[in-house]
Amino acid sequence: MGKVSKKRKAILEKYDFQKVFALSDAAEVIKDITTTKFDSSVDIDIRLGVDPRKADQMVRGVATLPHGTGKDVKVLVLCTPEKEQEAKDAGADHVGLDEYIKKIEGGWTDIDVIITMPPVMAKVGKLGRILGPRGLMPNPKSGTVTMDIGKAVQEVKMGKIDFKVDKFGIIHTSIGKASFSKEKIIDNAIEMLNTVSKLKPASSKGTYFKSIHLSSTMSPGIAIDQHSVSDI
Repeated sequence: MGKVSKKRKAILEKYDFQKVFALSDAAEVIKDITTTKFDSSVDIDIRLGVDPRKADQMVRGVATLPHGTGKDVKVLVLCTPEKEQEAKDAGADHVGLDEYIKKIEGGWTDIDVIITMPPVMAKVGKLGRILGPRGLMPNPKSGTVTMDIGKAVQEVKMGKIDFKVDKFGIIHTSIGKASFSKEKIIDNAIEMLNTVSKLKPASSKGTYFKSIHLSSTMSPGIAIDQHSVSDI
């Protein structure tokens, strides 16, 4: 068994890692055990009772976190010239089309979200092999392929996140920063859980929420008591 570092030992002394916490208590603990010198992300892991190999049990959606993610999201808008000003006014970091397609083909992916419009999807679609594995491919279901470019950019900047269950039936996403207040972490977690709850596939039988854990960058996970989140 590997040696436990002094820092990790100190963290484990602050809480019982075998205990299941109410969400309100977990939000407080996560702030207490986060020891990184930078502002750590607060993540939520939701294990679902679904089989992602079946198309009708693939859980995917978007959630708009009331307090945002705390991250400065870099947005690229791939659009036609008449939409460029709308994108810039909404706060997009990069705006254009052919020149950015060439940059991406050359390996550039220094962005967090790509928003585009239906008329140019034929061009953007060719980037699938590059953008797909990085989770950057625009998708109408996530609202990143739309004619309402300005609204889409604003929503992403304000805290709209795209998520989907992985091959193990787990949704893993960031819902804030360790510098957030306990109340903000709770609000964002509840919004995320409620959104996932509404997406339960009709073909999914048995327990939908198998487990919920809260963690921060490099911290242990904290198990959440589902009954402490009344709406799910």
